Amino acid sequence: TVAMGTEGIIDRYVNFYTDFAFKKLFGTEMNKDLLISFLKRPVAGREVVLDVNYLNTEHLGTQEYDRRAVFDGIAKTQGRGFLGGDAEGEQQFFKDRSIYYSTFAIREQAPRGEWNYELKGVYTIGILNFCFDKEREGNYYHEVKLMDTATKEVFYDKLVFIYLEMPKFTKQENELE
Repeated sequence: TVAMGTEGIIDRYVNFYTDFAFKKLFGTEMNKDLLISFLKRPVAGREVVLDVNYLNTEHLGTQEYDRRAVFDGIAKTQGRGFLGGDAEGEQQFFKDRSIYYSTFAIREQAPRGEWNYELKGVYTIGILNFCFDKEREGNYYHEVKLMDTATKEVFYDKLVFIYLEMPKFTKQENELE
């Protein structure tokens, strides 16, 4: 028998760029080990990801008229980092949106009352099903930090944007480690 509405469907995999699939894959306690395994690679050497705590993915502004942000996933490591993830289809102002979303993880670190302004690391990881860097073929991994333009040295290493342009990732299954 064929379930109603599934006639002709022969795909074996789910499109994880959809909110539903991405949240099922990385945003549930049941699949926490998958998220931990995935996060270890991009933050290696900076954070030790032993466990993650799922945080609220919907962030409201401080005023009733402020914009809200909804992440596909956000987690806090046992160490010092906050990690936000988003699977994205191509859209206008993608980089702007990415910067905007990172501000919520920064702002949430500020406790009420006196505070010394020390921040934990914030990593925004975007898994993209489009290419925003069409100039460099094959380069699917981008790591972006604040840089001093005169010295070309990293100015601030606690704010990191990692983008994975999946259309440029062309390895076959047998080539993966």
